[in-house]
Amino acid sequence: MAVDPSGDALAALRAHAPDEPVVMLNLLRFTPDGRDSYQEYSRRAAPFLQRYGGELLYAGDGGTPLVAEDGQAWDAVLLVRYPSRDAFSRMVADPEYQRITALRSHALTEAVLQPTVPWTQRRRD
Repeated sequence: MAVDPSGDALAALRAHAPDEPVVMLNLLRFTPDGRDSYQEYSRRAAPFLQRYGGELLYAGDGGTPLVAEDGQAWDAVLLVRYPSRDAFSRMVADPEYQRITALRSHALTEAVLQPTVPWTQRRRD
């Protein structure tokens, strides 16, 4: 299962409105010992969020789904706002940031990382 964005996905992200703010939806499913690794990743990622203008808007544990198919429950949900898609892309390309991503990869069995924009903005995707 995928847990990290691919180069093609990042190129597609940058191709649409690269200068507009974006909120990234993170749906996370942890390995048995992954929560601690993810918390370490989060601690180390915080300076990069600050450097690139990102802001953690929400982080919470997933509860029992009210509407979902079997296997669609998530362990955690995060919403992270970036000032632009380009800022997110520059952060994930930063060589210093890339050195900590193994913590995230090790922590997860599956993830969804989906860019979102407010409904009040005209959709360009």
